[in-house]
Formats: sequence, C-alpha cells, structure tokens
Amino acid sequence: MEITSRQLINQVFELKAVPRVPVGFWFHFLAEERFGCGTGSFFSENVRGHRRFIETFKPDMVKIMSDGFFNYPSKRVSDNPADMLGSLDTVTANHPWIRDQVRLVEAVRALQDDTSYFYNVFSPATTLRFMIGREALLKWLKEYPLESQKLLNEMSRGLTVLATEVISQGRADGVYFSVQNPDLNNFSDDDYLKFLFQGEIDLLNEANLSGGQNILHICGYAGVKNNLPFYANYPAQAFSWAVNVENVSLKTGQKLFGGKAVIGGFPNIRGSIIHTGQKEEIEAFTRKILEETGRIGVIIGADCTVPSDIDLEHLNWVREAAK
Repeated sequence: MEITSRQLINQVFELKAVPRVPVGFWFHFLAEERFGCGTGSFFSENVRGHRRFIETFKPDMVKIMSDGFFNYPSKRVSDNPADMLGSLDTVTANHPWIRDQVRLVEAVRALQDDTSYFYNVFSPATTLRFMIGREALLKWLKEYPLESQKLLNEMSRGLTVLATEVISQGRADGVYFSVQNPDLNNFSDDDYLKFLFQGEIDLLNEANLSGGQNILHICGYAGVKNNLPFYANYPAQAFSWAVNVENVSLKTGQKLFGGKAVIGGFPNIRGSIIHTGQKEEIEAFTRKILEETGRIGVIIGADCTVPSDIDLEHLNWVREAAK
C-alpha cells in the first residue's frame, strides 16, 4: 500500500527513513496590498487559490496561507503604542477574526485527504510591522519600551488564541510560525529577549499543548538576516530559514537545531532557479541538496514563499528528482 502524504511528513518529523523525500512549496493567492484587507471576496478567493494549487500539484504538505488576515483586528492604526493598544480588539476564541481563520483551515483541509496542513501564523512583532512599518516598529521599541511591551504582549495573547484554535478546532496539523529580528544591526539579542522572546515561546508552547506539530520559520524576507543560534532551543518540531540569505545550509542548520527536521534549500526570489530554471538545472539543484544533507528529516522547499506565477511543473521536477 502506497504511503500517504500525511504519513510521509510524519516520518520526516520523526526522523525516520522515508521512501522518498517530500517537497513543500507555497505562494500567495491574493495580491500583496490585500494581505491584511479582511474585507470583500478575499476569503473565497483564498480558498479557490488553495483549491487550484492542491488539485493541480497534489502537494505533500500544505502551508495554509493567511492572506487577508495579516493585520491584527483593531479600530485604527495609531502613531504610538499606547494608543495602538487602546485600539486593539479583545481577541477571544469567539472573535470573528479567529472564527473566520478556523473556517479557512476547515475549508482548505477538506480539499485533499491524508495530507498535512500547517496554518501560517506571524509573530506579534511581524504582525505589528505589517500594520505600521519596520521603521515605526523600531522607533516604538526604542522610544516607548514599556508601552511597546504591553502592546506586543496583548497581540501575543490573541495570536496564541489563533494558533490553538486553528489546531484544536480547525484541525490543522500545526502552525507554521514566522519570526524575524526586525533589524539585526540595530536590535540586539538582549532587545529580542526583552520584547519578543517570551511571547513567541508562549505561543509555541500552547500550540504544542494543543496537539500540533509546529514549524518555526525564521524569515529572511527582503534579505533581512537573523541570528539563527538564538532560535536553536525554540520548542518547534521542524525548522525553516532562508538558507540562501543566511548562507547556512540545511545540513549545518540541522546540527544547529538539534537534529530536528528541516525545510528548504532553494532560493525563492523572482528569477531564481525554482522560478525560471530549466528542468535539468532544477533537478541537479535538488540532487545537490540531498547529497549535502542526506534523506532523513528533510523536506525540500524554498527560503520563503515562491512567486505566485510559478509554473507548477517546476515543483514537480523537484519532487521527481527527490525520489
């Protein structure tokens, strides 16, 4: 009997030998300006995008994209953290922002049986950055430290509710939790420990208690680098980072993260090999990843989301080469 995709991913997470190395690629289904919109037809468009992808590619695993839900629910975007805190909704399990995302997970999860589904959840700092911008985030953290801490704590509480609900009620297999240092040159590890660390750890711990197998994604969006060893003891079951931004291979990262499962290998930017490469190039790149990393605890993917206009045949070439 042929192994199912869910069994395959579980074996990777359990560091068992697999009949073939799975692949995990994803991309957005809405235009960037609508990532946080929360209005109009975004929900049905997002589900339709997942359906097209799943029916065409039949992926080994699915990262359910939270397009349309990037912004934390609030009455307004303010110019200081104290006002922003006052404008936030009180997010409980019954808040529409939570219930709609649980509904999204249920709708996508129903599209393909025996597949692992991980819901995209951003860290509090990343969520706040989406709403106010990177420069304002750094300014608030430096100039209004106490108020910023209170704001991020409240957002962490609501995002933790989201993570636990999509697992326990939406029946996601786990969350794909995206974290990032806002600015490695100007935001130290001590700053990270003070403002961001505990909220991220609390979210992952609660997601684990809810029964999830959870992925930590250390995001290199826009070429931003991170201090990868800082995250080595985060309580995740698998780790993903921007291999080609950080210049840290899957093999090196697997050692850094305690031998746990790792995801990635390909660059993800527009014009990169996975986007525009020829079949022979993509196959050779896949084999090179496996020769360097081995076949245990590995899912081949990319640094982050790939361009949404990618030819899905490129992903099939990876999957065939990985066999």
